[in-house]
Amino acid sequence: MADTTQRVRTPLRLKPSAWGASLVIIALVAAFDRAELWPTLTFASQALAGTAPFIIFAVLAVAYLKATGAETLLARAFEGNPPRMIVMAALLGGLSPFCSCEVIPFVAALLAVGAPLAAVMAFWLASPLMDPAMFAITSGTLGWEFAIAKTIAAVGLGMMGGFVVLATAKTPVFANPLRERPAVGGCCGVKKPFSGTPVWQFWTEAPRREVFSQTARENAMFLLKWLTLAYLIEALMVRYIPAELIAGLLGGTGVGPILLGALVGAPAYLNGYAAVPLIDALLAQGMAPGAAMSFMIAGGVSSIPAAIAVWALVKPRVFAAYLGFALIGAVIAGSIWQFIQ
Repeated sequence: MADTTQRVRTPLRLKPSAWGASLVIIALVAAFDRAELWPTLTFASQALAGTAPFIIFAVLAVAYLKATGAETLLARAFEGNPPRMIVMAALLGGLSPFCSCEVIPFVAALLAVGAPLAAVMAFWLASPLMDPAMFAITSGTLGWEFAIAKTIAAVGLGMMGGFVVLATAKTPVFANPLRERPAVGGCCGVKKPFSGTPVWQFWTEAPRREVFSQTARENAMFLLKWLTLAYLIEALMVRYIPAELIAGLLGGTGVGPILLGALVGAPAYLNGYAAVPLIDALLAQGMAPGAAMSFMIAGGVSSIPAAIAVWALVKPRVFAAYLGFALIGAVIAGSIWQFIQ
């Protein structure tokens, strides 16, 4: 008997992805400037090969921290007197091995049990700016000095925001900061608040070995796809964007390029890993060092995953303060880095 049931075909929806964007770039170069196709692919491949040792180290380091359960150490940052909490939260936020949206359930639980907003703000501001993987990629491309300076800036920004919130906690801006029904979803999925103590010899337990291998695979693919896209974009920038244009807009001295770098960083930022090769290209074309630092700081804090992590839990006025801290901190960090350079 023939099947006469009509099947409704759902239209194919193409979800934007880093791999798709890379393929589009390659196709466009092949279509409009075929002579540059091989140099573009060569540039991206050589850049990936040069960064490979740092990628491998970053992948293994993050997988180890996940498998051992070292994330549980975060809870200790929110114990004790408020100034100590702010300092510890900023330090751990700048060194934690997971993305901003992964910490939403953890932070939601802390806020629900009365953890001070000042310490949470310190953690939120520092967290998206640096982690072990990002430090490895940044140092491998932009140098150890830039990576260390960005780490110090991340921790400094966290402490600045935390202490300002602590000093103004009773003002209308920060009073009753939570949404009535905070959303705890995120781009990285939802995890239970951390508990227990780390198990440093994780290989003795099968579930932890599985966490290690799964985390290593996921992070390797994440870094590979975003760095491939970033290096392809870097190749196009070096080839098609005049160095004089970059030097004219973001070069020179003074606070102007630094402020512009911070303002441009918010909408132009992809993520902390993809931004590194882009900054490398911009620096080669005349971008001021201070503008590069302000771009990285402002863009990291205001990137979509980081911003969603804050927006999901707090009221708009607190979210606006979060963005304000990011802009001010980015300009300060850029100015100091410019002076040092």
